[in-house]
Amino acid sequence: MVAVTGLGVISSIGNSIEENRKALIQGISGLSSLELFETKYAEQLKFGEIKMFNSELIQKMARTDKKITRTTLLALHAALECIEKSGLTLQELQSEDTALVIGNTVGGMCLTDELYQDSNSKSNGSPYVTEYDCGAVTLYLQQYFGIKGICNTINTACSSSSNAIMYGARLIENGFAKRAIVGGVDSLSKFTINGFNSLGILTGENCKPFDMDRSGLNLGEGAGFLILEKSEDILEKNIYAKLTGYCNSNDAFHPSSLSDDGQGPALAMLGALKKAEIKPHHIGYINAHGTGTQNNDEVESKAMLRVFDKVPDFASTKSKIGHTLGGSAAIEAVFTVMALYYQELYPSLGFTSPIENTGLTPLLVYKKHEFEHAMANSFGFGGNCSSLVFSKN
Repeated sequence: MVAVTGLGVISSIGNSIEENRKALIQGISGLSSLELFETKYAEQLKFGEIKMFNSELIQKMARTDKKITRTTLLALHAALECIEKSGLTLQELQSEDTALVIGNTVGGMCLTDELYQDSNSKSNGSPYVTEYDCGAVTLYLQQYFGIKGICNTINTACSSSSNAIMYGARLIENGFAKRAIVGGVDSLSKFTINGFNSLGILTGENCKPFDMDRSGLNLGEGAGFLILEKSEDILEKNIYAKLTGYCNSNDAFHPSSLSDDGQGPALAMLGALKKAEIKPHHIGYINAHGTGTQNNDEVESKAMLRVFDKVPDFASTKSKIGHTLGGSAAIEAVFTVMALYYQELYPSLGFTSPIENTGLTPLLVYKKHEFEHAMANSFGFGGNCSSLVFSKN
């Protein structure tokens, strides 16, 4: 059995587990116009931006690296909190039995402008080149913490960090690691803003997941990390939850859309339930993918109706922090574990009326709730669908 012994997060609603939990309970939205970098869409669209300049993040973590990217800074911030809460010793951290797996998509693309400027003014290379790849984040954290175990980076769009969590769990279950630092991160960048805007799925208002009149998603940024450990090796440690089920599926339907009948999402949820050895009615809460786009919300609703005779309480935390891309699954996994650990459910925002042909209404108010199992869904581009099941310790 794989236990979750540490959590760390930074998002547009808070810089720690405690700050994020308080905002989730109070139904606070972190969506706003952009303030930290220039783009013509800064006032036209809404974003889940963390209101801290890179210089502030660098100072807060006492870094001296001149070319460290925002993506790496956010990852380091959340990873430090996660490791502190888990109580991992330096010896454990640097053991060959400790793995590091990170999901992300942006990498150093937040510095595309700087790289382009260098390419026009330098002939001997640019320091931004080595930071550009999404694997640069993992390499930085590996070196920072002195991790000697297996390290890997996963990029499967929106499900990246869900798959990173699965990969870490499988390393433990198959004897390749005793513990794994798993998570995901992405920062806002012109590259992704322009790319998603070209798809016509960004909105200038706060997103409205599962609403009949939803108009699109809000991009966000942030990082989430979890420490997974083999249950048998844990002595007198606080356990937030257990990761009991997981599954990845792919409906291979379209590069950026899910199949109309929800085949991929349904298979992911069913596979995670099978791995956890529980039935659909045992799930007490679903942290839905819930992007606020036309395709995703209707398809995810159909998939939930296929899997559950009675759909349990569900909500989309993207209505508060936006879609953090490669970081979204890990951040939302942290939120799901928090809900299970504190036995409480966090509401969706922006909802008015249900989608006509599915009729589902997300949870709209905070409430205390006794439940044993929770599910977190992440459905990405290319039909890459992942579901996780966390269970109360």
